[in-house]
Amino acid sequence: MRLMKWGMGAASCLLLIACGEQPTSPQGEQVQQIVADAPDEVAVEGPERVILAFGDSLFAGYNLEPEEGYPEELQRVLRRRGINAKVIDAGVSGDTTAAGLQRLDFVLDNLPDDVDLALVELGGNDLLRGIAPDQTKANLSQIVEKVQARGVPVVLMGMRAPPNGGPQFQQQFDGIYPALAEQYGTALVPFFMQVLAEDPSLLLEDHIHPTAKGVQAMVAAQADTIAGALPKGE
Repeated sequence: MRLMKWGMGAASCLLLIACGEQPTSPQGEQVQQIVADAPDEVAVEGPERVILAFGDSLFAGYNLEPEEGYPEELQRVLRRRGINAKVIDAGVSGDTTAAGLQRLDFVLDNLPDDVDLALVELGGNDLLRGIAPDQTKANLSQIVEKVQARGVPVVLMGMRAPPNGGPQFQQQFDGIYPALAEQYGTALVPFFMQVLAEDPSLLLEDHIHPTAKGVQAMVAAQADTIAGALPKGE
């Protein structure tokens, strides 16, 4: 379900390939196998579990069909596991952590349903703009605090900086997400783009955003963490 989608700003960061290593063919095969090994569909049961996907173009489905985005694929995967999931797409292309913080109250105030879990995926565009890591961390801290203040648990979707910013910048940025996860007790996906860094064939021609297959691989790799972060039913 798409809550909102504004414009298509600068691509969400990815740095990625960033992380630097060139993938090998076996790595690509392993990524594809993750998708191929998805469990068979089971009957959906229980109360509806609402998940807010709050982020940038990586959630907004940049250059993909409406049904091919990360929130939409996550909803399908969770429902195939029997979880009565509804994932609300609140991704906005080009958003920095500051822009996300600025619109967060509006998003939370206008949600159509109570939310069981929030995925926070921001920081890539901060990298593109060279924003200081301490500012990125401060913005993310406020985002997590605002969400948790409403009784909603959080999964932080971690990002990593490319080496060309220098070792000090890279160390400072890469430490943001694990530090916040520990401070606020959130679940953590250490590097949201990991499968794309391992297999660039899963990227669009811009070498930044995932293809539809890339989205499938990302969700397959992260669904266990997200499902495990959902509050236990009564």
